[in-house]
Amino acid sequence: MTRIKPVAPKDAGLLIKVGYKFAGRRFGEVPEPFAVLANHPKLFVASARHEMAVQKGSKVLPANIRELAVYRTAWTVGCSWCVDFGSMLMRLDGLDIERLQQIGDYEDSPLYSEDERAAIAYADAMTATPTEVTDEQVADLERRFGRDGVVELTYQIALENQRSRMNSALGITDQGFNSGDACRVPWADQSVIEQAGPGA
Repeated sequence: MTRIKPVAPKDAGLLIKVGYKFAGRRFGEVPEPFAVLANHPKLFVASARHEMAVQKGSKVLPANIRELAVYRTAWTVGCSWCVDFGSMLMRLDGLDIERLQQIGDYEDSPLYSEDERAAIAYADAMTATPTEVTDEQVADLERRFGRDGVVELTYQIALENQRSRMNSALGITDQGFNSGDACRVPWADQSVIEQAGPGA
């Protein structure tokens, strides 16, 4: 259960209802973060516009590089909703989601390319607190992806940090967008048990 109650369609204003209808058609159901954010209609609209603009503008990097970096960020923060939703998006894009089971061992796994490893390591360095990004790392990424590619990668990782941390803080957990649970955040079930307290 989320820490802030989602807005039911019957209680939503016209603009929110339109947003719900669009999201329901696109994803099969309304993503729970949308329904929680609907408690603040102006931010709901701002977020929807921003997400659409970012999606349209992020076309420099290959999809696998961008999506793996975003997925790793969500996995590292521990946002089970973002991991679930991100897995679905990768599957719909025709990307290999089976290898996500080895994301924890990406440095040694033969399933990841050198470019993918560099992007994942950058996601880790950006997501650390404080950040651990180095000049050498950014220079290497620029050689691989170009200056605009580094900016896009940085933006996407930063945005996923915002999404993942907001969803985690508000208690939004996986919604079942991705079939099965092979790609769940490995510590999600344990954290739910700990939050429930003794005797859970």
